[in-house]
Amino acid sequence: VQLVESGGGLVQPGGSLRLSCVATGSIFSIYSMGWYRQPPGKQRELVASIHAAGTTYYGDAVEGRVAISRDKDKNTVDLQLTSLKPEDTGIYYCNADLTTLKNGFLSTGENYWGQGTQVTVAS
Repeated sequence: VQLVESGGGLVQPGGSLRLSCVATGSIFSIYSMGWYRQPPGKQRELVASIHAAGTTYYGDAVEGRVAISRDKDKNTVDLQLTSLKPEDTGIYYCNADLTTLKNGFLSTGENYWGQGTQVTVAS
């Protein structure tokens, strides 16, 4: 299973950015997908997640400024970031909890991370 992110880059304060992530491989089903970020010198933190029933969770630092959406058919998750601040700078990682199907066997509760995409908010 691979998670591949795209859409990072340099944006000015107050600007917007859309991140996308696609999951590929021996995927049987995906329970949840989400985005985490790691600011420079800090620990990784939740940005947003979306679960099978459509329930969404947002980190306190981004509440009201981001929106997460998912396409179950395409195994993709998008993150729309708005009103960006310099403190939103960091590496943004895609994450997925899923069940794989390999050689006829199901394996539940597997967790995967993408390589990360850099988001820099600066003037």
